[in-house]
Amino acid sequence: MKNLIIKPAKKITGSVRIPPDKSISHRAAMLASGASGTSVIENFLLSADCKSTLSAVAAFGAKVKKKGSTITVTGAPFSTPAKPVDCGNSGTTVRLLAGFAAGQGTGAVFTGDSSLSKRPMKRVTEPLKLMGASISCKNGRLPMRLKKAELHGINYTMPVPSAQVKSALLLAALGASGKIKINEKIISRDHTERILKLFGVRISAAAGKIRMKCPQALKACKIKVPGDISSAAFFICAAAILKSRLKIMDVGVNPTRTGFLRALKKMGLKYSLSNKRFLGKEPVADILVMKSSLRGAVFSAKDMPSMIDEVPLLALCATQAEGKTIISGAGELAVKECDRIEATYSELRKMGADITKRSDGFIIRGPVKLKGAGVSGFADHRIIMMLALAALAADGKSVIDDTKGVEISFPGFFKELGRHIKT
Repeated sequence: MKNLIIKPAKKITGSVRIPPDKSISHRAAMLASGASGTSVIENFLLSADCKSTLSAVAAFGAKVKKKGSTITVTGAPFSTPAKPVDCGNSGTTVRLLAGFAAGQGTGAVFTGDSSLSKRPMKRVTEPLKLMGASISCKNGRLPMRLKKAELHGINYTMPVPSAQVKSALLLAALGASGKIKINEKIISRDHTERILKLFGVRISAAAGKIRMKCPQALKACKIKVPGDISSAAFFICAAAILKSRLKIMDVGVNPTRTGFLRALKKMGLKYSLSNKRFLGKEPVADILVMKSSLRGAVFSAKDMPSMIDEVPLLALCATQAEGKTIISGAGELAVKECDRIEATYSELRKMGADITKRSDGFIIRGPVKLKGAGVSGFADHRIIMMLALAALAADGKSVIDDTKGVEISFPGFFKELGRHIKT
């Protein structure tokens, strides 16, 4: 899709069902591929990134079948793929599978598209080497080469919060000897710790201390994936900046992922959770966002792990908030699918935002009436969708240069958004 034209909207209304959780879908498929028996994964996210994971686990020997949004995965002992494993644009696929495959004693070469090939990989290869993995990347970038090796557990303190690195180590430990201990100063998303238990793994995680004996076998199970809070965040943001009432159904509300909700509450957003329940080990609820007025607030590094993907949306909300908002500690944004700090700054500035860029975040003053403009999504799904919402709140039409990237995480985003806006 090229040059999407978006006109302003007055409000957003109704009830929304958002796509399944991307993080959980990845992890469910990976663990099922190494489990004994056949696992059934309902409400699996069939996005480009998760399809990369399905193709990758099949390359290692798993049998994958799809029927609608239900995936069945029959596990098998990992075997070295005959050709390089193409991870597309998915950092989760390459980083987690590198750990998993290392622990299973297989070799592999991992590749990706031009965007993924620019992203840093040392953050995962270096701690895996501490476990005994034979793994290398030229200049810390793809392709990544993995050779057969015997792994052992380690006592590792995370230098920076990273759910991907933590998960890679835990998956590697499933085939290692001894015991693994991971210590987090700031707790990152904990889907891996939760889903491991569903697959029969004995693991303890409390107060940033994760402990697991190695090795452990995985047992097939049945999982239903909840709605993705990171996808829900776009509709929460739209309701916030358009001062609207909106209900979002069946959303995963894992506390390690709801930082964006807590941030907007700090800024004055009114919302409530209802129909609370669990799907497997994950808490789920319906979110009702109510008409609210936002005010500026301060956010620091401790706030980032639970909302790092939503920081561009937080910046957009800040343009419509009364007063000054300071966002710091978000330097990780610079090494996502694009430099999201630069992309958020440059494109919101084109639309008239009072925004100052810092190396790890922004200073934003509001409220400012945004103006329609021609903007670039940098082929980054989260930047494209953020700019679409900014366009709804702007005066005049906006043009986004290329929107095909949204298929990475939210297939059908524009159709769903269009169903709920009123002009």
